[in-house]
Amino acid sequence: QVREWKNEGSKRYMCTGRPGWLTVSLRVGKYKKTHKNIMINLMDVLEVDSERQVVRVEPLVTMGQLTAHLNPMGWTIPVVPELDDLTVGGLIMGTGIESSSHIYGLFQHTCVAYELVLADGSLVRCSPTENSDLFYAVPWSCGTLGFLVAAEIKMIPAKKYVKILYEPVRGLQKICEKFTEESKKKENSFVEGLMYSLEEAVIMTGVLTDEAEQSKINRIGNYYKPWFFKHVEKYLKADRTGIEYIPSRHYYHRHTRSIFWELQDIIPFGNNPVFRYLFGWMVPPKISLLKLTQGEAIRKLYEQHHVVQDMLVPVKSLERSIQTFHVDLNVYPLWLCPFILPNNPGMVHPKGDEAELYVDIGAYGEPQRKQFEARASMRQMEKFVRSVHGFQMLYADCYMTREEFWDMFDGSLYHKLREQMNCKDAFPEVYDKICKAARH
Repeated sequence: QVREWKNEGSKRYMCTGRPGWLTVSLRVGKYKKTHKNIMINLMDVLEVDSERQVVRVEPLVTMGQLTAHLNPMGWTIPVVPELDDLTVGGLIMGTGIESSSHIYGLFQHTCVAYELVLADGSLVRCSPTENSDLFYAVPWSCGTLGFLVAAEIKMIPAKKYVKILYEPVRGLQKICEKFTEESKKKENSFVEGLMYSLEEAVIMTGVLTDEAEQSKINRIGNYYKPWFFKHVEKYLKADRTGIEYIPSRHYYHRHTRSIFWELQDIIPFGNNPVFRYLFGWMVPPKISLLKLTQGEAIRKLYEQHHVVQDMLVPVKSLERSIQTFHVDLNVYPLWLCPFILPNNPGMVHPKGDEAELYVDIGAYGEPQRKQFEARASMRQMEKFVRSVHGFQMLYADCYMTREEFWDMFDGSLYHKLREQMNCKDAFPEVYDKICKAARH
């Protein structure tokens, strides 16, 4: 298809032919209508190499599909981002994170090789040792350097359960201290925080294990179970710590059934025991279905009165960041997920020469701030994130100017490769693909 596009005179930019409503982002890309759509229906797990401990997959393989395939073989991947429908391609070209990221980094940091079809129609493999510039430039590039056709991801041995400890913490300073302390411990397989208000949180630490106390097993993924964030809140309300054993696949997808806590706005009675028991098997609705069926008016309403944002900030700025989120948005619960950011080349790396501990603050829901105005409030947030050398996940609405965008991200390697590989006539620049200012 790419060669055909070339023969036709390379008149329009190219993009993947996957419809915009199928992506997990709330944004619907308008570029699909004007660009040349390249159909990439590659959705298979190609090879599980137990000796090298690597799984080779095509870009449309989803997290749900991958864990279902690997777990029975006794394997898993180090970072399994939450939602079932997230694809490998999206997690590499965008980014992905999970509560194991304080050990392994972002999803891209667990990948050992990519295979891409470039603008000239050639197929290239890149890894840290071959075509390394391209290997480091691909993550966060949103499909603007080439089409991903396969990826190799590290595997680790799977265990049956996650032994999880729930600890309620009160007081913002205490929350930040406790969260930072747990995030630095490598013996924690998983670290996650849910903030229910500016001063109240539950911090969860998990350890992978094959043994479990039968009485404390909680199959949280079963359709009739309470939503995970509501279950966690019980520990806060009762002001007690608790230990549970969650089957590991249920743990990996613990926020899937309630789409974190987005579903409470879509189906307010969705956590009612009667509803869960009778109709729980029907939820969550696919995000793609919600996008496909929503009209323009609803979409605009969402844009103005609803926030779905992940900001990645250094853990040393956590307290200031949470206060900023509180003032500018006032959305709870807030998701806190720590990750180590290695000093690799590419668009996203720490300011210094050393790897640095960062945290993803996820705000999903309806802002309770009285004067919330989507554009102004988000621009303020973006400015703060740039000031602490943080990053905004690119699936979300982004209101930065081009200068501000390249102030947040390091474009040096990316622009060099776009020049070298003649991408300028083949793909839009990443900014033009994702930013509000560029799309209207």
